[in-house]
Parts: sequence; C-alpha cells; structure tokens
Amino acid sequence: MSSPNDPFDDLLNLEEQYYKEGYEEGLKDGAEAGRVEGYSLGLRKGFEKFIEAGRLQSKAVVWANRIPKYQQRERQKQGDASEQEGGVESENKDEDSDARLPPIHSNPRLEKNIETLYGLVEPGTLSMDNEDEAVNDFDSRMKGAYGKLRIIERVVGEGTTSRNVTAVLSSPSGKNENIEDAGKIPPPAEAKPTEI
Repeated sequence: MSSPNDPFDDLLNLEEQYYKEGYEEGLKDGAEAGRVEGYSLGLRKGFEKFIEAGRLQSKAVVWANRIPKYQQRERQKQGDASEQEGGVESENKDEDSDARLPPIHSNPRLEKNIETLYGLVEPGTLSMDNEDEAVNDFDSRMKGAYGKLRIIERVVGEGTTSRNVTAVLSSPSGKNENIEDAGKIPPPAEAKPTEI
C-alpha cells in the first residue's frame, strides 16, 4: 500500500500522464490538420469538377454555333447591329468567315441533345454547396452530360471524349476512405531498355 504522502506515486504514474498529454495534443493537432487538408482537397476537387463542367459547356456552345439554323440567327443579329451603327461593315468580315468551323448537319434530335447538354452544365444552375444533396445533384448532372456528349459526338462524328470520365466523376467508395488515398499518383511505367 502506498501512503498518502508517498513521493514515488507521481513517478509511477508518469507513463499514463504522458500518454494522456500526448493523446490530447495529437487529437488537437490532428483535428486542425484534418480541417486544413480537407479544405484544400475540397477546393481542388471542386475546381476540377467545375473545369470539366466548363469544358462540356463550351463544347455545347461550339456545336450550337455550328448548326446552320443558329448561324443564321447570329448573322441576322449581326446584320441588325450593323444597320443600327449606320451600315458600316466590319473590315474583318473576310477574316471572320475564314475562321468559322464547318457547319454540322443538324436534325431536331441533335439540336435537343445539344440544348440539353448545355442546360445540364449551365454555370448558373450548378450548386456550389458542400452538402450531400448538392454534390449528388452535381454528379448526376455531370453523368447525364457525359451521356449527351457521347451521343452528340457519335452523331457529329467528332471522335470520342478526350478525358478520363471516371477520374472526374469518381466519388469515394465509402465514408471511411483514407484521405491519403484520394490523390495517389500511379507509379511511372518502367522504361524498356533500348538496344544499340
């Protein structure tokens, strides 16, 4: 039994005392580092997703402007604008006509798919909230947009998607996924020795 004034009681409990202090400090530091790391990861992933949405939107705009029906509307707007300015034609008209992409053969279904693609990734309608419902809505809209993109590319005949769709749309497989696994870089492929 130890007496109430035993000078060695504190020495015998040092291990437990240091364990508790280390645990409390680690918990505090880990919580702060987790918030900072989570914030930076969230910004990076959000930026990547919105960059991809912008890329899809720009494709939709370019395709829409290649449809003859929409080109005629644009020419009418430009003609009305030049009449209001006093009928002065642009000196760069020849340069503009050379820089145009060739028109695509359109049909109502293609036009509807292009409009739907644009509507799915329209910047004003995409939520930037970091709530489960908003993130799921964003991801489902992007999946729908990729579906429309594939359909349009097949109809127009302009190759396949150039980005890895699964990399952008991949979401964590579970809530317990390690944050260290989120941005792993695959190892480089081994170079084959060259023969001389």
